[in-house]
Amino acid sequence: MDWLETIIIAIVEGLTEFLPVSSTGHMIITQNLLNVPQGDPFVHAFTFIIQFGAILSVVCLYWKQFFQFNHTPAQEGSNMIQKLKHKYNFYWLLIVGVLPAVVIGLVAKKSGLLDWLLDSVEVVAVMLVIGGVFMLYCDKLFNKGTDETKLNEKRAFNIGLYQCISVIPGVSRSMATIVGGMTQGLTRKRAAEFSFFLAVPTMAGATLLDLLDLLKEDAAWATPHNITMLILGCVVAFIVALLAMKWFVAFLTKYGFKAFGIYRIIVGSIIIILLLTGHSLAMVD
Repeated sequence: MDWLETIIIAIVEGLTEFLPVSSTGHMIITQNLLNVPQGDPFVHAFTFIIQFGAILSVVCLYWKQFFQFNHTPAQEGSNMIQKLKHKYNFYWLLIVGVLPAVVIGLVAKKSGLLDWLLDSVEVVAVMLVIGGVFMLYCDKLFNKGTDETKLNEKRAFNIGLYQCISVIPGVSRSMATIVGGMTQGLTRKRAAEFSFFLAVPTMAGATLLDLLDLLKEDAAWATPHNITMLILGCVVAFIVALLAMKWFVAFLTKYGFKAFGIYRIIVGSIIIILLLTGHSLAMVD
């Protein structure tokens, strides 16, 4: 990967990480358009690692919420564990919410399913269309949340289960978790914000695993050029995601998912037509 390819892919990641259009899917499409070699271990790792760069923008933008503690007194008679859960409730809910993704993600990675999915632009295209059709109707189906709904352990875990669906490129982790939050009675705004928060431990874990795998398999990838590309990708994705996130929350709160659904259907359909007619996505062969 060269400088231009890295910057383009990182911009795509930053723009799409928090939109319900699948950032991984769009990076796979972009890599195909740029003719970036698929199946390369470094390219796979790059796809996940720069996502963590975008996710760090959540900590920056929502730092007050992300570093919050419950200073109200715990219920009388609470033991030490209950007191700790009470004080650090925000972080406890994140742990509960990320557990399903840890289990499913590890199984998918160890089985080789994840690597296969990351190489399949066909899977991305089909899931973009399926997800797009669903998004045309999900506002009517699930938009019944209220600000009074309390996010508890059960709801956090259920949202985490929805997040597991996003192991399939093209589904969108953002869409899965926001819809998951809406099914639990959260408003679109609160569901989107919890989706952002949940992304931090999820992508931090995925990034760490990819780095460890890369180092175990062959450290030859760690050339000055590749390390520079990783740093550059993370920085660009961070800046772009920071700018895109606030716009997305405001847009989603006001207009819902329909526009994103239409976009997904158009992009997915174009790719399917190109593939069925024997055309390559690569702009340069």
